[in-house]
Amino acid sequence: MPANQILTLDDIKLLVDTFYTKIKGDALLGPIFNERIQDRWPQHLEKMYAFWQTLLLEEHTYNGRPFPPHMNLPVGHEHFEHWLNLFTATIDELFTGEKAGEAKWRAGNIAKMFEHKIAYFRSHGHGFVQ
Repeated sequence: MPANQILTLDDIKLLVDTFYTKIKGDALLGPIFNERIQDRWPQHLEKMYAFWQTLLLEEHTYNGRPFPPHMNLPVGHEHFEHWLNLFTATIDELFTGEKAGEAKWRAGNIAKMFEHKIAYFRSHGHGFVQ
Protein backbone atom coordinates (compact mmCIF):
# COMPACT_ATOMS: atom_id res chain seq x y z
CA MET A 1 0.00 0.00 0.00
CA PRO A 2 1.38 3.43 -0.90
CA ALA A 3 2.51 5.70 1.92
CA ASN A 4 2.13 8.97 0.05
CA GLN A 5 -0.69 11.38 0.77
CA ILE A 6 -2.09 14.07 -1.51
CA LEU A 7 -0.66 17.21 0.07
CA THR A 8 0.92 19.37 -2.65
CA LEU A 9 0.50 20.48 -6.24
CA ASP A 10 3.22 17.99 -7.20
CA ASP A 11 1.02 15.21 -5.77
CA ILE A 12 -1.93 16.49 -7.83
CA LYS A 13 0.26 16.54 -10.95
CA LEU A 14 1.40 12.97 -10.33
CA LEU A 15 -2.22 11.85 -9.95
CA VAL A 16 -3.45 13.71 -13.05
CA ASP A 17 -0.51 12.72 -15.26
CA THR A 18 -0.71 9.05 -14.25
CA PHE A 19 -4.48 8.94 -14.69
CA TYR A 20 -4.54 10.60 -18.10
CA THR A 21 -1.66 8.44 -19.35
CA LYS A 22 -3.98 5.50 -18.63
CA ILE A 23 -6.93 7.28 -20.28
CA LYS A 24 -4.98 8.03 -23.48
CA GLY A 25 -4.12 4.36 -23.95
CA ASP A 26 -7.45 2.95 -22.84
CA ALA A 27 -9.46 1.05 -25.48
CA LEU A 28 -12.83 2.43 -24.35
CA LEU A 29 -12.01 5.97 -23.23
CA GLY A 30 -8.85 6.78 -25.19
CA PRO A 31 -10.52 7.35 -28.57
CA ILE A 32 -13.13 9.70 -27.06
CA PHE A 33 -10.60 11.78 -25.12
CA ASN A 34 -7.99 11.81 -27.89
CA GLU A 35 -10.51 12.84 -30.56
CA ARG A 36 -11.90 15.65 -28.40
CA ILE A 37 -8.61 16.94 -26.99
CA GLN A 38 -6.37 16.25 -30.03
CA ASP A 39 -3.13 18.23 -29.62
CA ARG A 40 -4.37 20.24 -26.62
CA TRP A 41 -3.31 17.70 -23.96
CA PRO A 42 -0.93 20.14 -22.21
CA GLN A 43 -3.75 22.67 -21.80
CA HIS A 44 -6.16 19.95 -20.64
CA LEU A 45 -3.69 18.69 -18.05
CA GLU A 46 -3.09 22.22 -16.75
CA LYS A 47 -6.84 22.64 -16.36
CA MET A 48 -7.07 19.32 -14.50
CA TYR A 49 -4.21 20.28 -12.17
CA ALA A 50 -6.07 23.47 -11.26
CA PHE A 51 -9.40 21.64 -10.90
CA TRP A 52 -8.08 19.00 -8.48
CA GLN A 53 -5.84 21.52 -6.69
CA THR A 54 -8.95 23.60 -6.01
CA LEU A 55 -11.03 20.63 -4.85
CA LEU A 56 -8.47 18.77 -2.76
CA LEU A 57 -6.00 21.39 -1.56
CA GLU A 58 -8.46 24.28 -1.30
CA GLU A 59 -6.07 26.43 -3.33
CA HIS A 60 -8.48 28.19 -5.66
CA THR A 61 -6.73 28.04 -9.02
CA TYR A 62 -9.58 26.66 -11.16
CA ASN A 63 -12.03 29.01 -12.82
CA GLY A 64 -14.55 27.48 -15.12
CA ARG A 65 -17.56 25.31 -15.52
CA PRO A 66 -16.55 21.66 -15.72
CA PHE A 67 -19.75 20.26 -17.23
CA PRO A 68 -20.27 22.10 -20.57
CA PRO A 69 -17.22 20.60 -22.35
CA HIS A 70 -18.57 17.14 -21.53
CA MET A 71 -22.21 17.74 -22.47
CA ASN A 72 -22.01 16.41 -26.03
CA LEU A 73 -19.62 13.53 -25.53
CA PRO A 74 -20.80 10.18 -26.93
CA VAL A 75 -20.69 8.44 -23.54
CA GLY A 76 -22.97 6.32 -21.42
CA HIS A 77 -22.99 4.52 -18.09
CA GLU A 78 -20.21 2.09 -19.07
CA HIS A 79 -17.88 5.01 -19.85
CA PHE A 80 -18.47 6.72 -16.51
CA GLU A 81 -18.11 3.45 -14.62
CA HIS A 82 -14.84 2.68 -16.41
CA TRP A 83 -13.54 6.25 -15.89
CA LEU A 84 -14.26 5.99 -12.17
CA ASN A 85 -12.64 2.55 -11.91
CA LEU A 86 -9.47 3.87 -13.60
CA PHE A 87 -9.43 6.94 -11.37
CA THR A 88 -9.92 4.90 -8.20
CA ALA A 89 -7.23 2.41 -9.22
CA THR A 90 -4.82 5.29 -9.90
CA ILE A 91 -5.47 6.79 -6.47
CA ASP A 92 -5.03 3.40 -4.81
CA GLU A 93 -1.72 2.81 -6.65
CA LEU A 94 -0.25 6.17 -5.68
CA PHE A 95 -1.81 7.50 -2.49
CA THR A 96 -3.34 6.81 0.86
CA GLY A 97 -4.94 8.98 3.52
CA GLU A 98 -7.80 11.41 3.91
CA LYS A 99 -7.31 13.35 0.66
CA ALA A 100 -7.04 10.12 -1.33
CA GLY A 101 -10.41 9.06 0.06
CA GLU A 102 -11.84 12.49 -0.64
CA ALA A 103 -10.57 12.38 -4.24
CA LYS A 104 -12.31 9.04 -4.84
CA TRP A 105 -15.52 10.32 -3.23
CA ARG A 106 -15.47 13.53 -5.29
CA ALA A 107 -14.73 11.63 -8.51
CA GLY A 108 -17.68 9.35 -7.82
CA ASN A 109 -19.97 12.34 -7.33
CA ILE A 110 -18.67 14.04 -10.46
CA ALA A 111 -19.18 10.91 -12.57
CA LYS A 112 -22.71 10.45 -11.24
CA MET A 113 -23.64 14.09 -11.79
CA PHE A 114 -22.19 14.24 -15.32
CA GLU A 115 -23.89 10.98 -16.29
CA HIS A 116 -27.27 12.23 -15.07
CA LYS A 117 -26.89 15.66 -16.68
CA ILE A 118 -25.89 14.16 -20.04
CA ALA A 119 -28.87 11.78 -19.89
CA TYR A 120 -31.15 14.72 -19.03
CA PHE A 121 -29.92 16.82 -21.96
CA ARG A 122 -30.29 13.90 -24.37
CA SER A 123 -33.81 13.09 -23.19
CA HIS A 124 -34.83 16.72 -23.67
CA GLY A 125 -33.55 16.96 -27.23
CA HIS A 126 -30.18 18.54 -26.50
CA GLY A 127 -26.76 17.11 -27.05
CA PHE A 128 -25.52 13.90 -28.61
CA VAL A 129 -28.02 11.14 -29.39
CA GLN A 130 -26.76 7.59 -29.93
